[in-house]
Amino acid sequence: MPSKHARCSASAAYRWINCPGSVALSDQCQDPGSSNYADEGTLAHAVAELKLRHEIGELTDLEYQEQRIALQENAYYTGEMEEATDFYVEVVLESLAAAGDGAELMIEQQLDLSKWIPEGFGTSDAVIIGGGMIQAIDLKYGKGVKVEAKNNPQLRLYGLGAANLFGSLYDFDTVRTTIVQPRLDHVDSETSLLKELLLWGEEEVAPRAIMAMEGSDYFVAGDWCRFCPAKARCRKRAEFNLELARMEFQRPPLLSDEEIGEVLTKAEHLKKWAEEVSEYALTEALSGKHFDGWKLVEGRSIRKYADEVKVAETLKAAGFDEAMLYQRKLYGITDMEKLVGKKKLAATLGDLLIKPQGKPVLVPESDKRQAINTTEAAKADFDGEEIPQF
Repeated sequence: MPSKHARCSASAAYRWINCPGSVALSDQCQDPGSSNYADEGTLAHAVAELKLRHEIGELTDLEYQEQRIALQENAYYTGEMEEATDFYVEVVLESLAAAGDGAELMIEQQLDLSKWIPEGFGTSDAVIIGGGMIQAIDLKYGKGVKVEAKNNPQLRLYGLGAANLFGSLYDFDTVRTTIVQPRLDHVDSETSLLKELLLWGEEEVAPRAIMAMEGSDYFVAGDWCRFCPAKARCRKRAEFNLELARMEFQRPPLLSDEEIGEVLTKAEHLKKWAEEVSEYALTEALSGKHFDGWKLVEGRSIRKYADEVKVAETLKAAGFDEAMLYQRKLYGITDMEKLVGKKKLAATLGDLLIKPQGKPVLVPESDKRQAINTTEAAKADFDGEEIPQF
């Protein structure tokens, strides 16, 4: 029986394939444990699995209702989660129907990845086989970062694991991997030839997995660092970011447009790194560790009522009218969507829900949003305000 967490897990493949040394480095860092986001995601996966098993007849109506009621008692359960999991189930069932007669669906399928990763294993939310193709579908409940399917190592590994598990039983030569991110209305797929995926597993994954498991000291800093348990303490990442900070500018004294673009790119990396180091240092300081030149102090605080009910009673007793003491305010749209459900809220409110045009912001060219074409349009978005200088 595999351990709960693989050292080279499929979910962390983007990190350890690019930086094999991060695995041994992470072993030296304290496990951050679960988070509210992780617990929320775990519940969403459980709800989605329950709905799928009911849809394909693995659960009776009574079994489904009993388990559904139990899940709905969880504090993280919301109307938004209900709609999001419905969205995921719809995508999976549509993919199953499109695979043709005789297609099969496996839910929460355990996959052996040890052919490419020592002690490697994983679980695909859904695997569909049919129509000469094998599909691995993954639910992403988070909405902070849009996840793409193209060149996604986690999904590709699930595709490899499914091909390895069912290759001797079915005839297929194509693997499709799909990300379903309901809270962003995002569905993205990548289709690969099985032979190309197998070559990727042998030439790229397997060598890096061996390096990682053997404790390689080969470190590479990059975008994947944000997923690393050692991100705040990693010397390689510190050297990388400090090198960015040492950027030397050539004469003339005014920066060129190219240099300004480079500064903006590097500033994002530096800002994120500094925030992560500060967060780590604060956590350690609270547990008793001292950092030279720094000390813990009490931060600014905001006054608050010790007991709101008693405050209201005291003021009413002093002769103040109750209507003066309270204010009514609608929930914000995000909180209202959690309460009501995103689709239901949109259908109910109709054109009472509006999305004003956002003010201009500089982003990397890789961002998929459409560029503003003219200076006049940019100025108009500020409604006469002065465009901020950077």
